[in-house]
Amino acid sequence: MNNPLNPQDDEQRRKNRNFRTIILLVVAGIFVLILLQTFRSNPSNNEISYTNFVSQLQQGEVQSVTIRGSQVKGMLISGKKFSTMLPTNPGTPDSSLAPLLQKKNVKVVYKQQEDRSFIWTALLYIVPMALIFLFWLWMLRRMQGEGTNALSFGRSPARTFNKEYSKVTFKDVAGIDEVKEEVEEIVEYLRDPQKFVRLGAQIPKGVLLVGAPGTGKTLLARAIAGEADVPFFSISGSDFVEMFVGVGAARVRDLFRRAKDETKSKNGVIVFIDEIDAVGRKRGAGIGGGHDEREQTLNQLLSEMDGFEKNDHVIILAATNRSDILDAALLRPGRFDRRIVVPPPDMKGREAILQVHAKEKKLGPDVDLALLARRTPGFVGADLENLCNEAALLAARRDKSQIEMKDFEDSIDRVIAGIERKGHLIREEEKKRIAYHEAGHALVGKLMPKADPIHRISIVPRGESALGYTLQIPLEEKYIYTKEELLARLTGMLGGRAAEEVVFGDLSTGAYDDLKKSTEIAKRMVVSYGMSERIGPLSLGRENGNVFLGEDLVLNHQEHSERLSSIIDEEIKKIIESCHQQAKELLSEHVELLTRLANKLLEVEVIEEDQLDQLLDLPSLQPA
Repeated sequence: MNNPLNPQDDEQRRKNRNFRTIILLVVAGIFVLILLQTFRSNPSNNEISYTNFVSQLQQGEVQSVTIRGSQVKGMLISGKKFSTMLPTNPGTPDSSLAPLLQKKNVKVVYKQQEDRSFIWTALLYIVPMALIFLFWLWMLRRMQGEGTNALSFGRSPARTFNKEYSKVTFKDVAGIDEVKEEVEEIVEYLRDPQKFVRLGAQIPKGVLLVGAPGTGKTLLARAIAGEADVPFFSISGSDFVEMFVGVGAARVRDLFRRAKDETKSKNGVIVFIDEIDAVGRKRGAGIGGGHDEREQTLNQLLSEMDGFEKNDHVIILAATNRSDILDAALLRPGRFDRRIVVPPPDMKGREAILQVHAKEKKLGPDVDLALLARRTPGFVGADLENLCNEAALLAARRDKSQIEMKDFEDSIDRVIAGIERKGHLIREEEKKRIAYHEAGHALVGKLMPKADPIHRISIVPRGESALGYTLQIPLEEKYIYTKEELLARLTGMLGGRAAEEVVFGDLSTGAYDDLKKSTEIAKRMVVSYGMSERIGPLSLGRENGNVFLGEDLVLNHQEHSERLSSIIDEEIKKIIESCHQQAKELLSEHVELLTRLANKLLEVEVIEEDQLDQLLDLPSLQPA
């Protein structure tokens, strides 16, 4: 639902439109005057020299002329028009020209000369100067009305919200109950500050929300704006930074000045800075020896949050997914007293989020949100919202009156692997190899006791490069993995390559993604988790960036010897080869089941978990 903007925002937008209109008018006026001057100064294409004119006149080629001052225009007997200028002063034509014209029987018309010099001077000089003068006069009026910064560049673009504007409340936030309790305390303080003041407690001056993209940081801020009965200022970190020196710092000052003015009539004010890492990065790494515009803006922000002047009633709420790059002075108590990590939701939290997003949708009786929550590990709030929307779109496309479980299942495939490429033609030989590849993944996953359950197998092309996939989902939320579980996962990943070797006797490029992921897991086992007997309990790697962003693991070779690096490579290779060999042995022992599963995939293309169990009848084959 769209709500009208505040009057202050409307006024600001109106002034911006007026400013752009005047600028365009000034530019257009100057452009038109330049064109007029250009056309006036350009000679006409039929202009001839005076000598040529006299020669043609003497030869009797001129039919008629019109004389206006020193300008002569006429027509030749051939019908061609011409123009020329007399070599005498204006108003005093050549005395020998009139007898010659009469002698040659040329029709002559005299016209009075019009003096346009004053008009053109006014157009070319006075009018542009007048426009420039009016522009600067308008600019000075804006400076007097809005501060000392020209064109109001120093005015903060923060928008002000109130309780009536934001319709989002804490009821719309689900799956992160612990985080919600933390921020609810801020709202409670603003409603009843005496409850805390009588015990000597002080509300945190700053609260930093840290989490992966899509976990609900901005949604929490919108809920606070909808719950708290105080002014709520919202701004992005990038809005502070400008190309002009000093503008960012001026905007910070203006923002806090406006916030402090609001505290005169309210218990407090909340200032929300989204993506604060755009302005709060560590100092000393900028261009110009640490004196660039962004760092000056950060210095002003630090001073306003906790400087010489006390700032008791302005609460700063900020959000970022890059807390590792923020300046240490910004994170210290007194500025951001409380740092709240907004984690991805667990299974119970995902179910609560699905209930929120499915509230306005027509669900069929077979839809099980608890089962959907189990089948979407790693999904954050934004992913689950997108999942519900995709399911609704699919149901509408299929002309259904309700959203069924099949629509949600297909939406999960769409979100994970991409859209189905129905027009993608695959040769029968390649399709057979893909079927055996995915069957190898699934069969090894079923035979490994510590592997996650197989949920779905598909050889339908999806996305950019996925020709098929095998989806394994744990029964419960896992936060710790044992060495045996990781080895089982590695063996399942290499099952596709092993199946191609067992059946076809050669290799293909289809295992590229499997090899990349399995090598990464093996590397972490050796250098981070201490799961190598030769290396021992050592952690030799480091994360290249924020852990929430899933950055690559890198080895710092300067911290250990080349011999140790060589041992690390050997251990990674040993783990990969051991799992690969185990996958080949399992598939060689059950090649009949592998063939049965691959043929079924070629027939139906998609096999669900219950169909897989019926097809393989594996309980008797599971290792003890």
